[in-house]
Amino acid sequence: MTAAQRLSARRLRWCFAIIMVLFSVFGLRLFQIQGFDAQAYAAKSKLAGKSSTVIPATRGEILDRNGKVLATSVDAMTITADPTLTAEDAPQVAGLLLKYLGKDRIDYFATIKKLRTPKSRFVYIEKQIPAWTAKKAVTAIRKAGFAGLYTQQESLRSYPGGKLAANLVGYVNGEGTGVQGIEAKYDSRLKGTDGSATYEVSPTGQRIPMADSTVKEMKPGENIETTIDRDLQWYADQRLADAVRASSSDWGLAVTMDVKTGQVVQLSQAPTFDADDKTGMDDYNTVSRFVQTVYEPGSVMKTVTMAALADQGKITPSTKIKVPSGLVIDKFPIGDYWKHGVINLTAAGVIAKSSNLGTIVAAQQMSDSMMYSYFRKFGFGTPSGVELPGESQGILKPSSDWTKANHATISFGQGVSVTALQMVRAVGAIANGGVMVDPTVVSGFEDADGVRSDAGATKTRRVVSTKAAKYVTRMMEAVTADDGTAPAAQIPGYRVAGKTGTAWRVNPLTGRYVRGQNTVSFMGFAPADKPRFITYVVLDKPYANAGGGSTAAPVFQDIMSMALERFGVTPTGSKSPKVAQDW
Repeated sequence: MTAAQRLSARRLRWCFAIIMVLFSVFGLRLFQIQGFDAQAYAAKSKLAGKSSTVIPATRGEILDRNGKVLATSVDAMTITADPTLTAEDAPQVAGLLLKYLGKDRIDYFATIKKLRTPKSRFVYIEKQIPAWTAKKAVTAIRKAGFAGLYTQQESLRSYPGGKLAANLVGYVNGEGTGVQGIEAKYDSRLKGTDGSATYEVSPTGQRIPMADSTVKEMKPGENIETTIDRDLQWYADQRLADAVRASSSDWGLAVTMDVKTGQVVQLSQAPTFDADDKTGMDDYNTVSRFVQTVYEPGSVMKTVTMAALADQGKITPSTKIKVPSGLVIDKFPIGDYWKHGVINLTAAGVIAKSSNLGTIVAAQQMSDSMMYSYFRKFGFGTPSGVELPGESQGILKPSSDWTKANHATISFGQGVSVTALQMVRAVGAIANGGVMVDPTVVSGFEDADGVRSDAGATKTRRVVSTKAAKYVTRMMEAVTADDGTAPAAQIPGYRVAGKTGTAWRVNPLTGRYVRGQNTVSFMGFAPADKPRFITYVVLDKPYANAGGGSTAAPVFQDIMSMALERFGVTPTGSKSPKVAQDW
């Protein structure tokens, strides 16, 4: 055998050995697959031939106290695309989408870019499109001979009332999660639980008829029943918006609460937003001012100071108070809104004429710690109990940090910051015979089977005696008398108790008072001798000479009048007692 032949023989042997090794490896792997991993690969093969889709849960409705819809969900769709099928025809497809969905939803050039997304077989084109609109668009595109567009079922949140109670109801974001108000607070109850459907599909992705399928039913969200009366809410929204415009105010609030139950039947804010057409949805408008915005309440707080004094037996409506012409406390000059010398007023006169100086003199009968303890009992410096997102607890600094000036100014509502619902809860306790009730905006829940559950009883506690509450009520009736500071709050046939408020406005950026800028308000309840509702109106930074009695009281009169009529509250027929204002 020659050298060349021997070399060839060695090569053949090596090739044969390599081939045998390869066959051994393949044989062992085949034995592993068939003998040990057969079930796993069968499962993978079956899974590769399946398609799963999410069945979105229907979000629950938000209803008024009479079952009228404030927020609901309608059928909607998301349009998606497979860029490997749409890239070539992107301009034509984008043009048809623009035609059927409109320029508010479709940016022509941005959509072309999406339809040509490289190395992708899935992109979102547009979400939350009304179902009939999405179907019409996709059908037209398919009829035009273009492929690669698909739809996914989802829900679209709708607010039939537009701006109605928007800051209380809240809204949902693009992901369907509640933002602000009731939508956020009860998001977990409203959203329900998504279901799913899994089907066997062909290699081309088509569902195989009569093949195995698995469906997990979705669980719809619960309905939320609020305490709001839709008709009263609509009227109050309009009336408040008119007042804000007429007074050139930065913003306004109006709240009406049942003093016995704490149920808020109307809660308005201006300016506001429309979650249905997505207008006005900036931070300034979407904030829930009734729980998130703090301000100094001014003279409305005098009712709380007088209630604390009456509860200790230190004053009655006829208690004589010598009111000085002015005071200087801690080098800080304090006066009344009108100039006067030394005058003789009763406690009722101090409230009727809204005398800062008279309130200071009366409050000097309480120590810092005693006065602070009463303010805390009335709920200041603590959340209102309504439990809405982002609620502020206001600002009431500890009595250990008070100066003499603090004691004086806090007694008439300056140097203390509150939210509107805190103020309603506090004065509501006076209307309710000394028993304070936490406000509530939700009365119950209803599941998909129609089973209803109550939201639970609101928290109540006595803060002053019945006698003390009656004394202060009598003083407050003098405010709405012809010679009081708010005769514009009178309601024919009804006894009305009220209190005006005018406070220096604090610049939120500097934390300092802005001279010439005020927050004005009016708080009142009716019928005064058998209270049912309390209404509070606040206007921030109105024109320079605006006052609570002239600007906020007429809004109170209109809203309270409708509330009494709407709920069938009849006049008691009694007359307001005459109370001496001076001596």
